[in-house]
Amino acid sequence: MLAAADYVIVGSGINERRSSIMDESCRVAAMHVSPIFLETEKTVDKVCLLIAEAAEHGAKLIAFPEAFIPAFPLWSSIRAPIFNHDFFRRLAASAVRVPGPEIRRIAQVAKRHEVTVSLGLNEGTVASVGCIWNCNIIIGHDGRLLNHHRKIVPTYFEKMAWANGDGAGLRVVETPVGRLGMLICGENGNPLARYTLMAQGEQIHIASYPSLWPNGGDYSLPDAIRIRASAHSVEAKVFTVVSSSFLTEDVKDLICDGNKGLRDIIDRCPRTESLVIGPNGEQKGPVLRDEEGIVYADIKLADCVLPKQFHDVVGYYNRFDIFKLTVDRSTNNPVVFEAPTNERALSADLTNDDEDYSPRCTRRSSDRQQETKLTLSSESFSRSVSSN
Repeated sequence: MLAAADYVIVGSGINERRSSIMDESCRVAAMHVSPIFLETEKTVDKVCLLIAEAAEHGAKLIAFPEAFIPAFPLWSSIRAPIFNHDFFRRLAASAVRVPGPEIRRIAQVAKRHEVTVSLGLNEGTVASVGCIWNCNIIIGHDGRLLNHHRKIVPTYFEKMAWANGDGAGLRVVETPVGRLGMLICGENGNPLARYTLMAQGEQIHIASYPSLWPNGGDYSLPDAIRIRASAHSVEAKVFTVVSSSFLTEDVKDLICDGNKGLRDIIDRCPRTESLVIGPNGEQKGPVLRDEEGIVYADIKLADCVLPKQFHDVVGYYNRFDIFKLTVDRSTNNPVVFEAPTNERALSADLTNDDEDYSPRCTRRSSDRQQETKLTLSSESFSRSVSSN
């Protein structure tokens, strides 16, 4: 596989290997599949099997749906909050940590098959047993965490399950298949979020979605998906890989719990699709909607070049002296501690009569004085990713 050095700029130009990547054909895979409802370990097993299957079919980039591990909180769309406590408890108990043992298993499979994986999941945190983020991670072909994104704002009924994310994951990462970015569901309707990725040289965009999205209005998520995917592909001159979940009949039964009215709402709600769109808005490969499966499409990054002649909104076809966009990539932590000058000896041996319990004064060097804040150290909040 390609080393990191294959992507650096050498002297006055890009090296030959990067140039050849533009001309090579690459197979991408969009998963149109269902999780094992609220069963984290079994869903992780399915993820690993699907990665292996797609890799055997030649895929180098594999995209999974929104909140795939282990479920999208569809119940919040059709049931009153007071009837959903059990679902929320189960979702919170099923949430995973990033990094964590479940993610490690998946990363090992990605590394074994030398594929890049985009994966939606419910992320938990040590700071609160009831805080869940709608999260998407990108795992590199070498098993490394390339990006860790938390959905900026949960949409509509999703606020009953998920907390607000932040801008730390609004980034494009370099991979052997090209410069990769992704957004979750409604974020693909946010022009500022999409432009943030465009401006980082995005070449392949991943858009993840649930199986359906009941809303009590005339809003059709399948129609919105096609509009968003086509618009982003044409505006950014990129390939868009759409991965949507599939809803099985047994999960419908579990959510509706014998209520025929709720079941009718779900049955009438249009299913979402999984597909791939090219930089001219053209469809690449088949579309899946009414059955589980994997959408495969062969793409070539060189196809993104010519359309840039017509409209390059992050190049010549813009006025950066008029329009300015600032993005805050800091993580949202629940607490920030000021660096102390005096500390109590909390590790003191209380059974030792000779122990000194008095406050400890600490003289800080000039270097330490520059460091006035100490951020809570936790794998859930301090996200360290390798990206450009």
